[in-house]
Amino acid sequence: MTETYERGLTRVADGCYAWMLPDGGWGWSNSGLIVDGEQSLIVDTLFDLKLTAEMLDAYAELLGTRDVTYLFNTHANGDHYYGNQLLPTTTEIIASSVAAAEMTQEDVDRIVGYKDLEGPVGDYIRKVFGPFDFSGIVATPPTRTFDQSLTLTVGATDVDLVFVGPAHTPGDAIAHVKDKGVVYAGDALFIGGTPIIWAGPVENWIRACDYLIGLDAEHYVPGHGPVTDAEGVAGVKRYLEFIKHEAEDRYRRGMTAAEAIDDIELGEFAQLGDSERLGQNVINIYTHLDPDHVAPSQPAPFEAMARLEGLPVTTGGEK
Repeated sequence: MTETYERGLTRVADGCYAWMLPDGGWGWSNSGLIVDGEQSLIVDTLFDLKLTAEMLDAYAELLGTRDVTYLFNTHANGDHYYGNQLLPTTTEIIASSVAAAEMTQEDVDRIVGYKDLEGPVGDYIRKVFGPFDFSGIVATPPTRTFDQSLTLTVGATDVDLVFVGPAHTPGDAIAHVKDKGVVYAGDALFIGGTPIIWAGPVENWIRACDYLIGLDAEHYVPGHGPVTDAEGVAGVKRYLEFIKHEAEDRYRRGMTAAEAIDDIELGEFAQLGDSERLGQNVINIYTHLDPDHVAPSQPAPFEAMARLEGLPVTTGGEK
């Protein structure tokens, strides 16, 4: 099930905005803007330069003659930082130190190369990344990093940047605007879509959900999907607990990762978008359970997802 919400700029709270890209699937991510007085902070750029330019044009209508003071990248997936180069050189770019280490030109070139892969895995990647134009992207990493937390003052508004990884990725962090009751969660939250565990362990992500709920915010802006509340965060936690239980149960019963992927019935979670991410999630959980289970390098994990999408993968999937 894909949640319905509108593309474009939305006001979340006083001085807090979000730029939304339905349907929230692969690469269709959200951004945020915090404005107070003469200062501003953008949370994340988008997956390509055209999408980011459109977003920045909309933000410019709110900013007027004001420059962008800060850009905060929540993590190092390209759909949250590939547009960084379009920000003014005066903008201070900030991310967790772990995320910053991943934001390299090699990462950009790797994703660009995926579109040229042959066979079902390439077909799947072209299906999910096909709408995006990666030409001209120059990796533009942070100019400032933090380890556990950092508080920025935007005008008179404090914004707490807090490391919550490793979860979705190794370097996940969120932005909490306490006085406005707003959290920009990055990909710690997928609303209406299936969370995907690139890093984990899954227990860390579950704890991150508990942390987010404990912030008692009124509005949570996810990395993908519509703005939500604490109940939406709880829904993400339920999925993660479900997949943890199902994968661990099959691991204990001696199933391979591929057998577990084929055996798990998603039930209520089958309605989430991109449900084939089950494949990567099971592989990730098995890797953390078994020190002898070597996680396949990219783009091999896409094989399991391609197979679940019904593409004719012939190698049998991850074992």
